[in-house]
Amino acid sequence: MSITIERKAELVKEFGKSPTDTGSPEVQIAIISERITNLSGHMKGHAKDLHSRRGLLMLVGQRRRLLDYLKNKNLGGYQNLIKRLGIRR
Repeated sequence: MSITIERKAELVKEFGKSPTDTGSPEVQIAIISERITNLSGHMKGHAKDLHSRRGLLMLVGQRRRLLDYLKNKNLGGYQNLIKRLGIRR
């Protein structure tokens, strides 16, 4: 359900401004999106796992708030990010 250290490093390298940039909204959104994808796969096999469902909903809400922040601060970066991640909106 969580992502590996190697996958997280790949996401930081791909979306970050530097190899150690883990705090920018783009990197945080990419990491949360990866976790959402993993949890969605888990939920397909375990439909009655309500604790994981709550965690998934909390991650979706956190990603939504970060996307709203990015949209207000940098509209071009927001549009580029949702296209690269394949997020509907």
